Amino acid sequence: MVLLSIIVVMYITEVISPSKTGKTYRSILLRESYRENGKVKNRTLANLSRCKPQDIAAIKLALEHKDDLTVLTSIGDSVELQEGSSIGAVWTVYQTARRLGLQEALGTSFHGKLALWQVIARVMEQGSRLSAVRLARIHAACDILQMQRGFDENDLYDNLKWLAEHQEKIEQRLLLSRRGGKKPELFFYDVTSSYLEGENNQLAAYGYNRDKKQGKQQLVLGLLCDESGEPVSIEVFPGDASDPSTVSSQIRKVTQRFDCHRVTFVGDRGMIKKKQMEALSAVSFYYITAITKPQIRTLMNASIIKMDMFDEKVHEVIHEGIRYILRRNPHRAEEIAITRQQKRQSIEQLIQKENGYLREHSRAEISKALERVNTKIGRLKVHPWLSVIAASEDRALFLKVDETTLKRISLLDGCYVVKSDLPESIADSQTIHDRYTELSEVERAFRTCKTEHLELRPVYVQTEMSTRGHAFVVMLAYLIVRELRRRWCALDMTVLEGLAQLSTLCAMEMKVKGQGTYLRIPTPRQLSQKLLKTLDIQLPSVLTHKEIPVVTRKKLTK
Repeated sequence: MVLLSIIVVMYITEVISPSKTGKTYRSILLRESYRENGKVKNRTLANLSRCKPQDIAAIKLALEHKDDLTVLTSIGDSVELQEGSSIGAVWTVYQTARRLGLQEALGTSFHGKLALWQVIARVMEQGSRLSAVRLARIHAACDILQMQRGFDENDLYDNLKWLAEHQEKIEQRLLLSRRGGKKPELFFYDVTSSYLEGENNQLAAYGYNRDKKQGKQQLVLGLLCDESGEPVSIEVFPGDASDPSTVSSQIRKVTQRFDCHRVTFVGDRGMIKKKQMEALSAVSFYYITAITKPQIRTLMNASIIKMDMFDEKVHEVIHEGIRYILRRNPHRAEEIAITRQQKRQSIEQLIQKENGYLREHSRAEISKALERVNTKIGRLKVHPWLSVIAASEDRALFLKVDETTLKRISLLDGCYVVKSDLPESIADSQTIHDRYTELSEVERAFRTCKTEHLELRPVYVQTEMSTRGHAFVVMLAYLIVRELRRRWCALDMTVLEGLAQLSTLCAMEMKVKGQGTYLRIPTPRQLSQKLLKTLDIQLPSVLTHKEIPVVTRKKLTK
């Protein structure tokens, strides 16, 4: 009879093995050592290489004190716990930025990390550089971005200049990384303006104000997007720049910087005119745009197009090598008719009010009442078919409708014509029509950047480079907002609501004697888990906390 004696000892070991290619592989194994028939043997129980460092440390600690686990209860005396920074929102935005290639495009230098924080801060809260610094003190920005030194608002202002100087390279890296080297063949381009409260911005000027803010200087911004509506480049122009004058720089950008060929430019009717068409043709580019109502009437007078060609389905007419895509939108026609009727009713109400005042006040001047009504008619832009007549003997105002002019104007309600020089072999009429209507994606981007979420204004900077850097930050932030909106729409939750929910997830700060400070992340509540799961993002269980100093030089009391 053979007596077997087995004594088992469990331990964790690290195995480093080089490969033939020179690469070194590191494995962490949970093993046990045992003696059998006087011989020591080892066997592997589990491969812990994929486990988190804190989990491995916990296993080591438990194995070390396996004979007396009561010792572990005394560890709490050496651990200090306190409320840590908010981590849910900043981690989510950071991971989304990484997936979109923003971290790689901006780089891992100090300026690159500062720029990424400016973008993240813009998504989470819209404000000045001072507010971005204060935000970094609330959220675990430095720990997540692995900042090696602190910063203040002056560093962020300097960083805007760095962003402007490196904008071309960053935009190019983003375009190539997002598309895997495949270059776009279609670009959407649109222009908007943003008014300024101050007058010291170096690019500020008076111009056509789309925000209807009379007496305010403004900036003009041009946004270039690819065929999916994804922003590719943003450019800031002086406030007095006209829309067509901004197109030439976009053509150079696409041909020289992005090295694209056989490109189609899509712009609205006020953007791509004869001069811009010639510039596009010179580099073998095509265009898709629309024509104005007077231009439509000119074509009708020349019998090139006819009224019965306008229908819900697109109809194409080719004249002198140019393709005209005709369509009538009945819903839009109904909206225009309702708006026109509402304007008429508004003026009728004003006339009734003025006539009542004239009856009750014998000394009131009818000319003043007439002037007020005419001012409103001009403001509502209905003067071609609507006018007011003053009857002195009756001391009353009467509305006059020019039915002939009204019928002529309303004839083209809901009708529009898309114009293009694209060959039929490249795109059919429906494709050209659809591409033009997709220009609304750029308009949506502008709405998000200007007023909905990112709030481009107020612009808290004055120098040209800082202004360009500020606009670039807003464009990069829009890339993240666009992705979050796309993922969270199924949850019936806006981006602001989702980020507000995730901001409530805070870490627990753990100070361990002799081992540093850590942020322990708790299990998120159910709604936060849904938000993270939709993005396929996992929170870390522990982060190293380095207590990087982030300070503000300016005080709110000043």
